Amino acid sequence: MINRVLIRLKVIQVIYAYYQNGGKNLEAAEKELFYSLSKAYDLYKYLLALMIEVTQFADRRIDNRRHKLRPTYEDLNPNTRFIDNAFIAQLMQNVQLEEFRANQKRTWDDEGDFVKHLFEQIEQTKAYQEYMAKEALTYEDDRELWRKLYRSTIAQNETIDEILEEQSLYWNDDKAIVDTFVLKTIKRFEPENGAEQELMPEYKDDEDKEFARKLLRTAITGAEAYRKLMENNAKNWDMERFAFMDILIMQVALAEIFAFPSIPVSVTLNEYVEIAKMYSTPKSGSFINGMLDGIVSQLKSENKLNKQ
Repeated sequence: MINRVLIRLKVIQVIYAYYQNGGKNLEAAEKELFYSLSKAYDLYKYLLALMIEVTQFADRRIDNRRHKLRPTYEDLNPNTRFIDNAFIAQLMQNVQLEEFRANQKRTWDDEGDFVKHLFEQIEQTKAYQEYMAKEALTYEDDRELWRKLYRSTIAQNETIDEILEEQSLYWNDDKAIVDTFVLKTIKRFEPENGAEQELMPEYKDDEDKEFARKLLRTAITGAEAYRKLMENNAKNWDMERFAFMDILIMQVALAEIFAFPSIPVSVTLNEYVEIAKMYSTPKSGSFINGMLDGIVSQLKSENKLNKQ
């Protein structure tokens, strides 16, 4: 689940904190990086669990209405399609997710008002209303409902962002990326896999984990050389006037260019220009792109860089 886009973001965040704390302990920075990445994986499972919590809230509401003092015909004969959703039933039984939920101190039970409001939002969606009105439903219908609901009510939800930020500082910038993996997971569920349906692994393979470690270490240990390259290509610019985050982003980008020969330069430049747009000033993207392009051109002309 943890991809290289997320790894690059986390490396920059950790190196920023590394310098803020005096820049003395590389081992501690590496430990912090992998802890931060593990928290992103927790967020992935936590968001999967939210779908279960919403369904359980809907189930409790139906039960409460059945047992009120003077229930209506609708209270006694509710449409239970939403709470009987086969995809959610399978998700509830999922072995990996159940283990996470059993060991997780933080649960959506603590956010009852939000879950209630989220379900009320869901009831107003076209996807929900059409689903509840269908004559017959398949597993694909059940799964597709939640794919649509997640995209429309969870992925684009500022209240969730605020809740997550309060619950963990590590989740501040992760949700947009993690949302894409939750949606992929929904799509991958198949009824025949039952409770053993595999969730996405924390890392695709050992290569991505090593990418994280090597990028962090190379960016820190090679900082002096990378900043010298920046100074040599700054022309009439004073390095002291550069935004610190711009320098940091270029430092990590140069570490990737040098340390990973198989990654095309264009891919690296594009990735860090996008990061600059998120984390630095409005003009940082074009500035960083120009600086890095100039450094790469210089290195190639001096035969110090042999990659596309």
